[in-house]
Amino acid sequence: MVHIKTDTDIEAMREAGRIVAQILTRTRKVAAVGVTPRQLDEAAREVLSEAGASSPFLNYRPHFASTPFPAVVCVSVNDAIVHGIPSAEPLRDGDLVSVDTGALLDGWAGDSAVSFTVGRARPADTRLIATADRALEAGIAAAVVGNRIGDIAHAIGTVCRDAGYGIMEGYGGHGIGRSMHEDPPVPNEGRPGRGMPLRHGMVLAIEPMLIAGGGDAFREDRDGWTLRTADGTRAAHSEHTVAVTDGGPRVLTAL
Repeated sequence: MVHIKTDTDIEAMREAGRIVAQILTRTRKVAAVGVTPRQLDEAAREVLSEAGASSPFLNYRPHFASTPFPAVVCVSVNDAIVHGIPSAEPLRDGDLVSVDTGALLDGWAGDSAVSFTVGRARPADTRLIATADRALEAGIAAAVVGNRIGDIAHAIGTVCRDAGYGIMEGYGGHGIGRSMHEDPPVPNEGRPGRGMPLRHGMVLAIEPMLIAGGGDAFREDRDGWTLRTADGTRAAHSEHTVAVTDGGPRVLTAL
């Protein structure tokens, strides 16, 4: 069931979204060669505490997970696409890092992700990240009243495929509101003009996940959470929580 939000609801979600943006800003500032993903998690916990918010990630246990998620951020490095558990392994020069996080404030959720490199960036990684960001922008631009879910999916998929990248098979965005994951699913590839019509008050987490090698397959790590590219190539993840409004798409997880 899709929950339509009122304008007041959207304003409340915007406050949660600001905290998410602050977490990503803080973790990106902390990230450097020699810093561990666990230290990024610690920095994120500090932001949540300062804001009086809680984490929808911590102890989250969907049907596929054998254990609850133990952190407030997912930190996925190099060939890890999503759901990376923050480790004690220091980041190395040239690592590609994706940080995905959320916040709960006054009963409303926000969810966003960003990818970046630490140290000296490889040109191929810079291009991959830029394409993920461009695919997200295309998806957001398609999130307008009168369009359909398929228009968002098509916009994202076109950017990714035209650049020669793979799209994580079976994964995509989702509705968001009182809980982090709500209906409808928002695929990262699809046919325009198909799927659920977009209405004022729908709030969606739009999140392209790109695989550098061009394939769509992935594998699950032994930790039961981290999903890695099947071909061992690098991946990038970019995400915003976006409200569909009569005035156009509104990004709720920007600073």
